[in-house]
Amino acid sequence: MSITEEIIDIPAEHIRNVFGEFDHYIKMIERSLNVTIIARGGSLKIIGETNRAQRAVHVLNQLITLSMNGETITEQNVTYTIALSMENRTENVVELYDELICHTIAGRPIKPKTHGQKEYIRNIREKMIVFGVGPAGTGKTYLAMAMAITAFRNNEVGRIILTRPAIEAGEKLGFLPGDLQSKIDPYLRPLYDALYEIMGADSFQKNMEKGLIEVAPLAYMRGRTLDNSFIVLDEAQNTTPAQMKMFLTRIGFGSKVIVTGDLSQKDLPSGQQSGLDVALKVLGGIKDIGICMLSSQDVVRHPLVQKIVKAYDDYEAVQKRSHVRRKEINRGRE
Repeated sequence: MSITEEIIDIPAEHIRNVFGEFDHYIKMIERSLNVTIIARGGSLKIIGETNRAQRAVHVLNQLITLSMNGETITEQNVTYTIALSMENRTENVVELYDELICHTIAGRPIKPKTHGQKEYIRNIREKMIVFGVGPAGTGKTYLAMAMAITAFRNNEVGRIILTRPAIEAGEKLGFLPGDLQSKIDPYLRPLYDALYEIMGADSFQKNMEKGLIEVAPLAYMRGRTLDNSFIVLDEAQNTTPAQMKMFLTRIGFGSKVIVTGDLSQKDLPSGQQSGLDVALKVLGGIKDIGICMLSSQDVVRHPLVQKIVKAYDDYEAVQKRSHVRRKEINRGRE
């Protein structure tokens, strides 16, 4: 194993952004890639096994470029850049920040943060129907909402329709207080939250009163034809095959549809097949339908969420292998 030293320049005004508070980001790179990083004046010395040192240089150069482009470095940036480097992937993290979707009401830019998210956005721009499938925290619903609001503001569609199956996740709707709308609202709250953050409460309420924005349970879609609309079906893993077919056949002219779901978080009764599972199998070969499979690497919430998702993925993979092995053993006994 050969040890090498690499030296790269870093402008003094970007050291704090790239290093993070208490050098947190540099320590992450050192731990993950097993290198030592020493700051001296306006340069960084990276010491380690040749391949690892070169990966660290690649990570640091991308973070420095991000900082020089005016981006505030986050832990997600560092984690994602390290992960790409460890997989020997050549994608440039810097190019992600060239694509602006819109701004929140507070002025925060909404941009894809991973290459999976960028591919998802590209599909939404180009395809009439897009399935965004992945674990919690991958931004599939939030980005769909941002794209819907942007299309609405640009007069590309006349209205936004957001829907979810109001399925009971271990709790009974009947025990919730209030009328039917009050019982349903908690299931739609994540959609309201995203709308408030991107549009602002006043703008949302005005457009809601005019009927230009509609947030409703999936059951309310039956019997309708939805023209000139941007339609988002969230939590699609909780639809039945009949509900999914009903929804997809509502689509009219000038409409765009995004279907989001997490196949690992189904709340359907035991033995009930998911409409999202069936749709992915049935519609996968249709050219005008985009299917984006996001992974734990696309999680942009707290880094601990990414670790939780990865741990569950690994656990479920082991359980699946064990189940297959038991079936083979039982078959052999027969």
